[in-house]
Amino acid sequence: MAGCGTGLCCCCCPRCCGERESRTPEELTILGETHEEEDEILPRKDYESLDYDRCINDPYLEVLESMDNKKAQRYEAVKWVMVFAIGVCTGLVGLFVDFFVRLFTQLKFQVVQSSVEECTEKGCLALSLLELLGFNLTFVFLASLLVLIQPVAAGSGIPEIKCYLNGVKVPGVVRLRTVVCKAVGVLFSVAGGLFVGKEGPMIHSGAVVGAGLPQFQSISLRKIQFNFPYFRSDRDKRDFVSAGAAAGVAAAFGAPIGGTLFSLEEGSSFWNQGLTWKVLFCSMAATFTLNFFRSGIQFGSWGSFQLPGLLNFGEFKCSESDKKCHLWTAVDLGFFVLMGIVGGLLGATFNCLNKRLAKYRMRNVHPKPKLVRVLESLLVSLTTTLVVFVASMVLGECRQMSPTSHSGNDTLNQQSMSEDVNSSIKTFFCPNETYNDMATLFFNPQESAILQLFHQDGTFSPVTLSLFFLLYFLLSCWTYGISVPSGLFVPSLLCGAAFGRLVANLLKSYIGLDHIYSGTFALIGAAAFLGGVVRMTISLTVILIESTNEITYGLPIMITLMVAKWTGDFFNKGIYDIHVNLRGVPLLEWETEVEMDKLRASDIMEPNLTYVYPHTRIQSLVSILRTTVHHAFPVVTENRGNEREFMKGNQLISNNIKFKKSSILTRAGEQRKRSQSMKSYPSSELRNMCDEHIATEEPPEKEDLLQQMLERRYTPYPNLYPDQSPSEEWTMEERFRPLTFHGLILRSQLVTLLVRGVCYSESQSSVSQPRLSHAEMSEDYPRYPDIHDLDLTLLNPRMIVDVTPYMNPSPFAVSPNTHVSQVFNLFRTMGLRHLPVVNAVGEIVGIITRHNLTHEFLQARLRQHYQTI
Repeated sequence: MAGCGTGLCCCCCPRCCGERESRTPEELTILGETHEEEDEILPRKDYESLDYDRCINDPYLEVLESMDNKKAQRYEAVKWVMVFAIGVCTGLVGLFVDFFVRLFTQLKFQVVQSSVEECTEKGCLALSLLELLGFNLTFVFLASLLVLIQPVAAGSGIPEIKCYLNGVKVPGVVRLRTVVCKAVGVLFSVAGGLFVGKEGPMIHSGAVVGAGLPQFQSISLRKIQFNFPYFRSDRDKRDFVSAGAAAGVAAAFGAPIGGTLFSLEEGSSFWNQGLTWKVLFCSMAATFTLNFFRSGIQFGSWGSFQLPGLLNFGEFKCSESDKKCHLWTAVDLGFFVLMGIVGGLLGATFNCLNKRLAKYRMRNVHPKPKLVRVLESLLVSLTTTLVVFVASMVLGECRQMSPTSHSGNDTLNQQSMSEDVNSSIKTFFCPNETYNDMATLFFNPQESAILQLFHQDGTFSPVTLSLFFLLYFLLSCWTYGISVPSGLFVPSLLCGAAFGRLVANLLKSYIGLDHIYSGTFALIGAAAFLGGVVRMTISLTVILIESTNEITYGLPIMITLMVAKWTGDFFNKGIYDIHVNLRGVPLLEWETEVEMDKLRASDIMEPNLTYVYPHTRIQSLVSILRTTVHHAFPVVTENRGNEREFMKGNQLISNNIKFKKSSILTRAGEQRKRSQSMKSYPSSELRNMCDEHIATEEPPEKEDLLQQMLERRYTPYPNLYPDQSPSEEWTMEERFRPLTFHGLILRSQLVTLLVRGVCYSESQSSVSQPRLSHAEMSEDYPRYPDIHDLDLTLLNPRMIVDVTPYMNPSPFAVSPNTHVSQVFNLFRTMGLRHLPVVNAVGEIVGIITRHNLTHEFLQARLRQHYQTI
């Protein structure tokens, strides 16, 4: 049976298999016994949580005492300046991306279109195809190379930012190098003809600007240092990231209110009124910065504010000559609901196919050399280019131009001139007064194609729309997830707009509803498909309303998005949640399921604690930090003389010990690791001299427990050293004796204390220990030194560190009997990283982290609960 612990006998021993099934997902991951065929990937523990809680220690209290009203107002004023600067910089990033996308796209389409017109008569269309392939493959190759430099720049970045705002630190997600590779890479991806958008990466770019600008430092620019002590905490940084993400949405769609709601709905677990106002101000700054420069550059009218965002849907209005036309009527709501259902089904299908592709890439593409990812991107580009060219040349139909298609729609003409590319209507292989409907959709920038479907007075063949939708659906699904910066909003809108225009054509042709406005159905189709893919409701509704500048569309858009979301949720999750789950990020939802309230905090906590004492030797601190990966440690004291009294009749402690017997790691095992680690400590003495003194001490036999607690009331932090760690000879009760909880100290704080030599000798008092200010404690944020990079020869292992001034003496804590829903709400809304579980007499019995609150972990614990019953 020795092999059961390692999974060696699971296939032949029913008892072992039963034990395996009862283990938690984390235990199975540690033992390497996870199922490869499982649909969902279990949360990984290498993702760090962000600590949104303030550490109210002595250095922080000193800052508060020195803070008067003027300093507080100055601090708030600096924050407002930073918020405005984030909005302006995000708008400038959007301007940079838009300018070069237009430049490269104009160059490509000019060369290819003139070649097609020439080769139509000469019969050399193969040359035109080679020219188009040359442009597209070159641009996509450059985009892939930038992703090789910074892999986190791939994709839209929305899943990563959603994780960050939820409280998970994704490595490299908000670095300067990331935003450079993202912004430059996405312009090459879009110019390269891939079915991707630049709006999604704008959200990521804005978030990176929000994270980096207020810090005035970057790991990529180490030589540039500014003495700027403000905003040196995860709490402030996440506020700025929220503002930057909202500014990215505002710059992409010209929707500042929608950007604010996006940041609230999709990301942040913590929100307040002050943050709402700052985020909205940042979004406004981004929108009007981009609008000011784009309007001035394209129209030469500086200050006219005619182009609010990168994607503008134009003005929806009926022709003045058609008196029967209405944008929409109450009868159309029934069709909109049906379109929402179909959009939800199409979105669920899209997400299902993309999930299978993503899992295939994780198993077969990502483990291979990075060059394979570049080859996959080039393959997608090659296929897309061939499909676009062949479909435009072969599958398109020549449609008659309506009399108003040149002058009757001012919005289309205005947008066509502002695009400064080729004419929106393509006449490939078609005689005079006709246009190629397929080429008009494929041989235009995606924004122009959307406007064609929204506002073109001419008609598109139902066959053309069906083929266009099918090809765009499949190629967009294949493209999202390759190693290039890529957005999903615009491809989804274009795909849905073709679906909506197809519905309008069928209703006009076969049902005889001539009064309907085709542009409205195209807009509703775009909303239905996009809602079925991303499953956003409030923010997406406002974004689409702001993009159309038509408030009367509010009701149909809202109903369509809600129906699409409900339909899609019946089958799977949104596309961003799917990719978050595939990466194993421990994302916390808005709330837990009702069934989870059958569990208590004692059922989900981690009972194996690695702790420190208030006064701890450097030798032990180094050992603890080098042999664990924990980011926080409880500061505790032990009452050895009265441990039997503490244990007597305490059912919670007894159950706790019983639960610990089944865990994988024990404190004795941890102690062995520490001993092995300390063998490499220079000139260290692994045997503490005070051990002999403590071993000779006999606990007082008839001492009154209440009297002892009263005497210790004024000395809550006695000089106890962690060299008295558990040994293998201890019994289970001795190994897990009661620990009186005094506070929580972070790994970064301990390393900072060691680096700066904050300690005192045995012959001195702790009063002689050097004191660090709050600025000195946070000077290295966000990249604190690593314990493995510490020069141990500079440390005296016998010196003692008093951690009590720097620990958080009053962190949030819960009782072992607290329901899981209460634990979850406290943890999520307060943005916690660690939540101690403390019983009625002040003893810590466990700790809860983000991984203990993930859906997979709670499900495993619930199964154990049912098995116990």
